Order: sequence, then structure tokens, then C-alpha cells
Amino acid sequence: MESRNGAPIVEGVVDGADEHLIGEAEKIAVALGRMFPGLCEVVLHDLRHPRHAIRAIENNLSGRQVGDSVTELGLARIADPEYPSVLQNYPNRFPDGRPVKSTSIGLKNAAGEYIAALCLNLDVSVLSPVTLTLSNLVATDTEHREQPLETLRDRNTRELRHTVEEWAAERAATPRSLSRHDKKALVRQLHQDGYFDSRDAAQTIADLLGVSRATVYNYSK
Repeated sequence: MESRNGAPIVEGVVDGADEHLIGEAEKIAVALGRMFPGLCEVVLHDLRHPRHAIRAIENNLSGRQVGDSVTELGLARIADPEYPSVLQNYPNRFPDGRPVKSTSIGLKNAAGEYIAALCLNLDVSVLSPVTLTLSNLVATDTEHREQPLETLRDRNTRELRHTVEEWAAERAATPRSLSRHDKKALVRQLHQDGYFDSRDAAQTIADLLGVSRATVYNYSK
């Protein structure tokens, strides 16, 4: 006996191995379907029997039944062992018109023949309203896009220290080793960002930079 690609095979051994492979794939189909109830249909096609290909259908959303025929993709794989084994995230539709995102995975036996296909059909019509709601929820007014009106954070000592140390690190220096020019630029930036609104901020900055408090105020002008 020869396989469809002409390679000699032992019928009993291959049939048993094929059945075992499809049985294992059926476990995966059931588990995937039950993980996404009401959302993702998972279908296992037995390509050895194209007229009655559906071996398992979990989370049935298309209205098909076990024993129904193979799809066009299944026929294409049966006809051509070189047909792509994975077709991922392609657009599809259920019989009632609902939009679907589908993925089809072909499974070959040891002889290189497609014997099964595991197909996932995600009902995106369920997700579309959620997507729209989330999009509206995170949308912001465009009137003040260029300049934020406020920064929602506490200008505490820890954050101030972190900001100063980060500024210095970006210039391969420590806060105290910064040049006079860089210290002045840093203080002005801190003032612009609202750090001087915190109590004792000027003294904290002075201690970090190794200058006097009066110098900090002068740099901020």
C-alpha cells in the first residue's frame, strides 16, 4: 500500500497512528472550546473522511454537527500535501452573517499526508461592542492635547530625589558633579514641573546638588 505521495506504508500501523493523533487532537479541541465558552468555536475535521469530516465541535456557534462535511480548506489540504499547514487570523463569517476571525491548523501523519485540521472560529461580533465601549472610555478631549493641564502625582521628596538623580545619570554624572549650566537647567525644569510647590523642596534640591538654598532660587528664575 502507498500513501497519497507515493511512499510505501504499512496500513495497520499507519491507521493506528493516525487514529491516535486525531484522538489527541480531539482532546485539544474540547479543552480550547471550553476555555472560551460562547466566544470561540473549535472544530476538529477528520480529513480521512471528507463527507463526514467533523469529528468534534466544541462551543458550537456555526450550527454544524458532528459528521458534517469538510470545508473548502479541508479539501484543499486533501488534494495538496504542500498546502499551508497554518492559516491564521483570516476573516470569515458564520451562516447567520456574524463576523469571525478564524485560524486553521492542518495535522499531518508520518507519511506527510494531511489527516486532520483543527479550526478555531472567534466570534468577533461579541467583541466589537466591547471594543467600541473601551475606545470611548479611554478617549480624551483634543482641546488641550499639546500641553497637559496637570500631572497627577505627589511631588514628594522621594520622587524629587529620583528625578534629580535620573537627570544626572542621563548626563553620565552625579547630581553634585553636574556643571553649573546643567544644574541651572535642572532647577528650571523642576520649577516648571511644579516641584517647588512642595514644602522644603528648595532645600532638598540644594542638598542634592551641593549648593545653597539661595542658589537654587537664583537658578529657578
